[in-house]
Amino acid sequence: MTESLQERGFVGQPLQAARAWQPTDEDIENIAKLTHEANRVVCSLNGDWSQPTWEEAPDWQKDSARSGVRFHIATPHADGRASHDKWMEQKLREGWRYGETKDAEAKTHPCLLPYGSLPENQKIKDDIFKALVRAYAQAKTREADSAPASA
Repeated sequence: MTESLQERGFVGQPLQAARAWQPTDEDIENIAKLTHEANRVVCSLNGDWSQPTWEEAPDWQKDSARSGVRFHIATPHADGRASHDKWMEQKLREGWRYGETKDAEAKTHPCLLPYGSLPENQKIKDDIFKALVRAYAQAKTREADSAPASA
């Protein structure tokens, strides 16, 4: 019988504060790339092929992912709503506004709406983002906790 994600500790478990692991700039970059690429896949499943690969993404988009990673590491109990609210707050501060289509030049984005107004296929992106940050942090914490103590 296959264990459920909840039984394996991936769902419903708060991210424990890392005792031995503190994220490096490389960790932040790796998690940001992971979350960006996962978001790109979710977008493509919804018929949105506009998302560039991490390597082709503009700096503002990479910075947004890095910011989200830092937010979730600093506030591990934040849910999808908090993630979206933080993202939206940053976008509005940078001059973005709601628009029916995403346009980086005009700084419009269709997800600049209150979380409750987002369709489910958009909310899932926040949940996946949070889950990936959590999984990476938990793996690094286990790795650090199992490493031999240095003299």
